Amino acid sequence: MATTAPPVGAAPVSGLDSDAPDSMRWLYASGEAAGVSIQTWRMLADYAEKMARGPAPARSVMMGLAGEGSADPIGTASCRRPDGSVKPLAVVFDVDETVILNEGYEYFLATGHSYSRETWEAWERSGAAAVSPVPGAVTGLRRLRAAGVTPVFNTNRQYSPEGAARAIAMAGLGEAVHRDTLFLRGDDGANSSGKDGRRALIAERYCVIALAGDNLGDFADVFNDDARGIQARRTLAARGDFAQLWGQGWFAFPNPVYGDSIKGTIGEVFSENRRWTPGTPRSDAPAIMNEGQ
Repeated sequence: MATTAPPVGAAPVSGLDSDAPDSMRWLYASGEAAGVSIQTWRMLADYAEKMARGPAPARSVMMGLAGEGSADPIGTASCRRPDGSVKPLAVVFDVDETVILNEGYEYFLATGHSYSRETWEAWERSGAAAVSPVPGAVTGLRRLRAAGVTPVFNTNRQYSPEGAARAIAMAGLGEAVHRDTLFLRGDDGANSSGKDGRRALIAERYCVIALAGDNLGDFADVFNDDARGIQARRTLAARGDFAQLWGQGWFAFPNPVYGDSIKGTIGEVFSENRRWTPGTPRSDAPAIMNEGQ
């Protein structure tokens, strides 16, 4: 059933003394979330500085560029221009809940309102004063720039490049220039939340040494294929070539509030051989205990 979105600026329907959702309390208020974010930013900056001190890489980090025209089946791009010169180094970031926290809009949702295209568009255009930097982001981006590495922002915001740039700047994260260091949904000609097309555009100009985001789609669109179940998605990220990239070119930030990771029925989350109730003993050892024997 369709619902009518409340007018922008409507009075909250829940009081300030009501409990915020657990996921919001964790991400926007806990020291644990701040610590994880700072830890990830420090690892990312350390990695980028190390890459910047070494010889120019021949190819970018893996980033979902496989397919027709790709020289590497797992999705990288050359770090040299057609004339042989080296492209400038860059790290590509998602924006929302990766470099900025959308605390103003999440407050709006926490006080009893529902997400709608209209309210999100209004937030994109006018909410810059109500964001804050992800803990560690200000120092992390400063370190990248000092090392000669350009931060490039690849966001699924779509209504206001000016609003996105303003939010980044007001969070103390520096300048972002549309279609140079800031790419929005649609900038690759596709009205899609997939980011591979925009990553390809960025890789034409920059040698991308790392990716950072709060959603697997910030690294490669293959993860968010609608035909892939949640456990298959997890397995794809946690094994094989992709598993080697975490902390070595791919850097993930926590976001338990929204996104493609927040999916799954009880039956999908808990596989049959991992369900337990009191009085139902199991005699078989967990598979991990048998590994290497």
